[in-house]
Parts: sequence; C-alpha cells; structure tokens
Amino acid sequence: MKRIAILLAAMAMALSANSQDRTLRVNYIFSGTAKEQEISVAELCSFEGWAGRRVNMDKLPLRGNGQIIMEGRSSKDGDFDKVLYKTSFSTLFQEWQATEEATTTRKAFENVFLLPMPEEEARITVRLFDFHNKVSCELKHVVKPDDILIRPTGGNTTPHEWIWKGGDDLNADLDAEHRIDVAIVAEGYTEEEMDTFMADAREAMASLWAHEPFGTYKDRFNIVCVKSASKETNVSVPRKNSWKDTAVGSHFDTFYSNRYLTTLHLFRLHDILAGIPYEHIIILANTATYGGGGIYNSYTLTTAHHSGFRPVVVHEFGHSFAGLADEYFYDDQYEEQYYPDTEPWEQNITTMKDFSSKWEDMVGKKFSNQKSSIDWKGKKKNPGKITVGTYEGGGYQSKGVWRGSLDCRMNTNSYPAFCPVCQRAISRMIEFYTEETD
Repeated sequence: MKRIAILLAAMAMALSANSQDRTLRVNYIFSGTAKEQEISVAELCSFEGWAGRRVNMDKLPLRGNGQIIMEGRSSKDGDFDKVLYKTSFSTLFQEWQATEEATTTRKAFENVFLLPMPEEEARITVRLFDFHNKVSCELKHVVKPDDILIRPTGGNTTPHEWIWKGGDDLNADLDAEHRIDVAIVAEGYTEEEMDTFMADAREAMASLWAHEPFGTYKDRFNIVCVKSASKETNVSVPRKNSWKDTAVGSHFDTFYSNRYLTTLHLFRLHDILAGIPYEHIIILANTATYGGGGIYNSYTLTTAHHSGFRPVVVHEFGHSFAGLADEYFYDDQYEEQYYPDTEPWEQNITTMKDFSSKWEDMVGKKFSNQKSSIDWKGKKKNPGKITVGTYEGGGYQSKGVWRGSLDCRMNTNSYPAFCPVCQRAISRMIEFYTEETD
C-alpha cells in the first residue's frame, strides 16, 4: 500500500511539473564573432495555451546546432535534476559565424524559444555547438512562474483563419496531443491582399500534402493562416535599394547572398503569433523574386509568386521542420561546416564518421513512391524506383559529404519528391511529435 502511495505521489509531481496550459516564451540575444559567442536573456513572455508536443518531452528530436533544456526539482529542496522539456534548434547567428563578415565584425541576433510554463521554479540551459559538436557557449538561468516581470502577450490576437484541423472538418476540436500546429504567416501582403494570401497559403498546404510522407501524415497537422497585414506590398531587396515596411521586416541578400530571404525580427514575429496555437512557422512573402530560407525549429520563409513556389516551400519546410540539410554543393563557402571527425546531426547527409546511425541499413535497397508528387511546374510526376546508396556531394561541399540518392527535393527544385532517406527522416520527426517513442 505504501509503495502505491509513493507511486501516485510521484505521478502527481510529474503531472504538476508542467502545467501545459500556458506557454513560456523566452527571448534571447545571441551575439559574437566567428570565434566568440554570448547568450543573453532579453525578456520572458507568456500566453495562454501550449501548442508544443505533449509526448517525448524529455527527449531530443535531433542533436541540432543548439539545444535548450528545462529542468525542475524531483524534491522540494533538491537540485534541478528532472528534465521537464528539451528541444534542439539551429540559428541564423550560427550560420553567420561561418561567413567572412564574422571574422571582422561583432553582431547580435534575436532568437525565441517556446517552452511549457512550469508550475514551480525551473532552470533553463541553452547550449550552442560548433561544427565539431563541441559546446561553444552555454547559459543557465532560473525561471519563476510567478515572476511579475514575465510579460503577458496574446491579448490582441492577430486575425487568423484555420484551413486544416487534422482533416477537412474545420469545426473539429483541436487535438493538441496528436497534432502538430503550423502557422502560415503573411509577409508583404496589405489588408487588401489578404484574399491573395489565403489562396497562396492553401497552395502551400496542397504542395506539402502532395509530397510524401506529409501526404500520409496530414491528419496529424493543424494549419492556421495568420493575416498579419503589411503597410506596403512586396518585401525588401537591399541590392536594389528597395526597402518595404512589412509585417516581419524580411529581406533578400542575407549574408550578401541574392536569393537568401530571411527575417532578423523574431521578437516581432512571435508577438504577431502570440495567443495563436503554433509550434512551427511558414512565412509567405508576397513577391515574385526567387528565394527563401529555412532554419531548423525557427521558421520557413519563401516567396509565393515565383514559378518555383511549390517545390521551394516544401524544400524549406524540410529544413525548418525536419532539420534536413541541403544536398546540393557549390564549394564557395567561406568556411566548411562538415568535417571528417564529426558526423552531421542532419539525417540526410553523412561524413561516414558514424554512417551506421544514418541510412546504412537502406543502402542497395530499391524504393518506389506510392504516390506521385508535384514537380516545379505543378504537374504530378512519379520518380519511379530509387536505389539508395552513397553519392558524394552535399551540405554545400563536393567532397567529404555524402547523400543517399542521386536527386531529391532537398537537392533540386526540378526533382518531384523527397528521396527515401529524407522521407524516413520526416516520418520519424512526425512520429516523434505525435507518438511516445523509445
């Protein structure tokens, strides 16, 4: 009887560790140079509801370029020894550190993480890793849920509209435990252009469902369109001296790369989303200029009116949702990101350092897509049977990095599907968010 009472008490403590009915949003500033990093807390915010995963909360989906861990106490006076929640991420700051500019300039970048609001005092640890998977910077800080300086947000919710709730029935109740909440955000659309935005959002969703395994797992997603109006149409193109007043202040020419479209204003982005159930973000830019960007567990940003919109939005979501690496290469990086002594954390490339953790079990096998996918012209096309192997070139490097197929959605826009290696990686990620795993 005593053992049962102890077990019930332990279960009650575990349940109370995370209330899961409020979200703690932590705003950070990551700053430094190519050789130095510093993490600072900018502000703590909160809003009603928790749209994050409710399974595998003490496990990492991937290793990532960084990790954030929230820990509570197993006993009232004990140490922070119980993992309440953890996740991994990548950042624009870490990408920038590999540029030539970072060797001569110090810069700061906004970053935002959503955590379940703890019932009691908790400790948060943020770690950044270098290209050899060594901790390059770490910050620990304690959060008290009754802190009067945690700013409530979400009172004035941005207009939004659901287009998918695990199916066609938009009147269905949200099942947060088994759904992945994705927010599609308007960027560069004025109030008068919201009908265009909604049409573009539905096209983005249709393109996702046209690619496996998203089509098979589409009942595990909720999608909400966030009608964040901009004062001006289109987005900024610095190389043309064209600057627009838009909802999240995105612009091309990130790191002086013409087609790299990003936003540095993550605090503003999350203010727009506060109070709306979301965990993953797709930002649609109202422009025909080619470009985009996807940052793991941060956001996808892509242009909605270029002819390559359909494949690009799926490609970039492969980055931001599933943590997939680019499989193309051009060898013009200022600094390489992958080295022979370190196995990449991305599941679709390898340096052969630890190939058994990747797709070694798939090599030599032939796979066929059960459904046709959409190519860059919007036409259905079946790539047929694919033999998985090891093909050198990926992660922007022609040598020392291998991918699993000759071509893939993560390699070219013209190829109509994710390769089998990427499909398995995406499936694993969806299942991680929606099923309790070992």
